[in-house]
Amino acid sequence: MILVTGGAGFIGSNIVHALSRRGGEAIFVVDNLKRPEKFLNMVDADVVDYMGKEEFIERLGRGEFAGKFSAVFHEGACSDTMEMDGEYMMRNNFRYSVALFQFCQKEEIPFIYASSAAVYGAEEGFIEDRAGERPLNVYGYSKFLFDQYVRNFWTTHGDRGPQVVGLRYFNVYGPREFHKGNMASVPLHQYRQFLADGQVRLFGDYDGYAAGTQTRDFVYIDDVVSVNLFFLDHPNKSGIFNLGTGRAQPFNDIAVAVVNNLTPAAGALTLDELVKNRLLEYVAFPDKLKGKYQSYTQANIAKLRAIGYDRPFHDVNAGVTAYIAWLKANPA
Repeated sequence: MILVTGGAGFIGSNIVHALSRRGGEAIFVVDNLKRPEKFLNMVDADVVDYMGKEEFIERLGRGEFAGKFSAVFHEGACSDTMEMDGEYMMRNNFRYSVALFQFCQKEEIPFIYASSAAVYGAEEGFIEDRAGERPLNVYGYSKFLFDQYVRNFWTTHGDRGPQVVGLRYFNVYGPREFHKGNMASVPLHQYRQFLADGQVRLFGDYDGYAAGTQTRDFVYIDDVVSVNLFFLDHPNKSGIFNLGTGRAQPFNDIAVAVVNNLTPAAGALTLDELVKNRLLEYVAFPDKLKGKYQSYTQANIAKLRAIGYDRPFHDVNAGVTAYIAWLKANPA
C-alpha cells in the first residue's frame, strides 16, 4: 500500500489519480478535510483508506503503521507563504516531515517529499546547494530546514539506505487546485478573472521589472507527477532535486495564453493587443508582498537530467492550453 499525505490537496491528489490509473497498489490518503470540498479531488480515484492528519500523526507516534506501507509520498504541508503563525508552520511542515522520514528509515521504504523553490528566496542561482539558499518567509524556511535535516542525516549516516527524494517545486499549476483560494496558481486566477470581468490582472512594475515581466518557472502538474513517479520506479535514486521546466517565462505569457484560449474566435492576440483592448490590466504591487516576493525563478534542472529523467516539459502555452481544456470540461 502506498501512503500519500496531502492526498486531497493539489499535487497530492494528482499523484493519487496517477497511482490509481496505474493500479497494482492500494492507496492510503492522509489529509485535513476541515475544508470538506477537497474530497472532490479524490472522488473519482481509487482510494482504499483515508485518515485525518492529526489522527494519523498520533497513531504514527504510537507505532501503529509498522509494515503497512511500501512507499510514502509526503505532499502534506501548509503552503501559504503569507502564514504568520511560525509555530504552526514549523510544526506542520518540519516536525511532521521529520516524523515521517524517521518512520520510512525504520521501515526501509522510499520517502519522496515536497520541498519548494521558496528555499532560494531572492537568490538567483537555483542550484541545489546550501550557499544559494536564503528563504524570505517562514514557509520557505520550514522547507529549507527539512532539506537540511535530510542532508545532515546523509552526512552522518550515508545515503545508501532506503530512497529519500526531495523535490523543490517551482510554480506548479493545473487541475485540482480550486480549493487553494489566494494561493492558487496565476492561470486559475486569470481564468476566473476573465470569466467574471472580461479581463485578467497582473502586478505592475516592481523590483526593477516592468509591468507583467516578473518571471517564474511555471511547471504543469502533469510534469510534476511524472517526475514523482519516475523516482518511485527508480528506488535506487536519491537526492534533493529542482522540479521546474528549466525555462523562466514572464507572467505576461500566462495572460496571453489564458485570454487566447478563452477568446478563440478573435484569433491569437499579442500582448500589446491585450493591453490596448483592456483585456489585460496591471495593478499596483501590494505593499504586503514587498521584500517577500520572488521576482525571478528558473530551475536549474541539470541534476535532475543527470540522474536520468529525460522527458520534455510543457511550456506555458502548452500547459495553460491543457489546463483550460480541463477547466472547461470540469466547470464545477
